[in-house]
Amino acid sequence: MKKKWMRWLTALLVLLSFLGFSGINHVQAADDSLQKVKDKGVLVMGTSPDYPPYEFLVNDGGKNTTVGIDISIAKQIAKDMGVKLQIKSMDFDSLLVGLQTGKVDMVISAMTPTRERKQSVDFSELYYTAEQSIIVNKADAKLYKDKDSFVGKKIGVQTGSLQADLAKEQMSSSPQLGLAKYTDLVLALKSHKVEGIVAEEPVALTYVQHDPDLALINGKFTLDPSENGQAIGFAKGATTLVAAANKSIDKIKKQGLIKQYMTEAADKMTTNTTDTSMIHYWKYFAKGIGYTLLITAISVVIGVILGTLLALMRLGKNKLLHALAVAYIEFVRGTPLMIQVMFVYFGLGIFLDIPALLAGIIAVALNSGAYVAEIIRSGIESIPVGQTEAARSLGLSQKQTMQSVVFPQALKNIWPALGNEFISLIKESSIASIIGVTDLIYQLKVVQTATYKGVQPIIVAMVIYFVLTFGLSKILGYFEKRMKHDEATH
Repeated sequence: MKKKWMRWLTALLVLLSFLGFSGINHVQAADDSLQKVKDKGVLVMGTSPDYPPYEFLVNDGGKNTTVGIDISIAKQIAKDMGVKLQIKSMDFDSLLVGLQTGKVDMVISAMTPTRERKQSVDFSELYYTAEQSIIVNKADAKLYKDKDSFVGKKIGVQTGSLQADLAKEQMSSSPQLGLAKYTDLVLALKSHKVEGIVAEEPVALTYVQHDPDLALINGKFTLDPSENGQAIGFAKGATTLVAAANKSIDKIKKQGLIKQYMTEAADKMTTNTTDTSMIHYWKYFAKGIGYTLLITAISVVIGVILGTLLALMRLGKNKLLHALAVAYIEFVRGTPLMIQVMFVYFGLGIFLDIPALLAGIIAVALNSGAYVAEIIRSGIESIPVGQTEAARSLGLSQKQTMQSVVFPQALKNIWPALGNEFISLIKESSIASIIGVTDLIYQLKVVQTATYKGVQPIIVAMVIYFVLTFGLSKILGYFEKRMKHDEATH
C-alpha cells in the first residue's frame, strides 16, 4: 500500500512539473519587451559616440550632445513608439553587456549582426550598408593599395568590431592593435604605432576630411552580404521590440531619410570643428574636474570608514570577523579596479538599476577601503605593545586605549601612506569613464572626438591632473608638518 501511494505521488509530481514548465514556456513565448518600454515611456539606447558620422559628440552651448545618423534613426524609432529617447554612452565592447544586463533597451552603434553576435543578441534588419576602407598617414599613402599591401605591418582596429574580425581573417599576416576608441586608433596611427586603421568608408572619410595628414585607401575586403551592414541590437527574445524597430527602418528607407541624416551629420561636424582650440572646450574640462573631485571626495570618506572597520576586524580576536576582513581585502587587492567597476555597474545592475556615477563611486570606494585597511593595520601594529599595556594598567578600557593612545600615534605613522592613497584615488577614479561617467578622462575623449585632435586634449588633461595631485600633496604635507610640530612640542 505504501509503495502504491509513493508511485501515485511520484506521478503527480511529474505531472505538476510538466504543467509548470509548460506554463513557463508559455510565459516566455509571450514577449512584452515593447509594452515595457511603452509603460516606462522611455527607450534607452546604448552607443559609443566616437564613430562619426554614425554617432559623435558636439559642443552645444558647452554641453555634450550626442548626434549622428544612428541618433536620428533612434529618435525616429522612439517617436514611432510614442516614447522619449534616452542615450547612454559607453565603450563599444561594453554595449552588448549593457544590453544583456538590462542597462539599455537597444544598441545602435553602427553594429554589424555577425553570426557570433546573433547567438546572444536579436538584430533588426539592416538599415545601412557600407564598404570597408583603411585609413593611413597621407605621407605613406603611395605605399599601400589595399589590404594585401600591409603584410607584416601593424593594423589598428576597434575592439569587438566587424573590422577586427575582417582584419583577423583577411589580414592574418598583419599584427593587430585593438583599442576601444577610434580617437585612440587615429592617435596611434599618427604616432606610427600602427600603419593603418580598418574602418567603414563613411567613418574613414569623416576622419580624412577633417585631418589633412590622413588619407584613405580601398581595403578591397571580401564581404559577406548577410553580415556587411549595420543593424540594431536587442536582448534575446525581444521580438516585439525588433518588430517595432523594423517598421521604423522600413519607413526610413521608403522616405529616403538616411541621406537626410547623413547631410545633417555632416553639417554638425562642420559646425563642431569651427573652433577646435582647447580654450573653446574649457567647460568640458571643468565638468570633468568636478566629477573627478566628487568621485574622489566621496570615495575617500567611505574608504577611510570602511578601511578602519576592516582593519579593526582583522586585528580583532573574533575569528569569523578576522576571516571575513582578510577575504575581502585579499579579493579586492587581487582583482583589477576596472573589473570591479564593470561588476558593480553591469553585474549588480541585473538586480539593481545603479546609475553609472553611483556605480563608479561604489566601486572606487570599496576598492580604496581594502588598501586603507592595510595601511591602518600596519600603523596600529607599529605602536609598541608596551604602550597598550601601560594604558590598560592605568585603568583605560580597550576602546579608550585605542582612541587616546594607539590610534593618534598610528595616524602620524600612516599619514604619508594614507596621503598617497588619496592622491592615487584622483587618478584611479578615471577608470569610471569606461561605463560613461563624465569624469576628466571621459571629457578628454569627448574633446578628442569633437576636435579630431589627439595630443592637445591629452596635454591639457595631464596638466590638470598634475595640478590636482600636486595641490593635494601640498595640503597633506602641511598637515604632516603640523603633526610633527605638535609631537615635538609635547
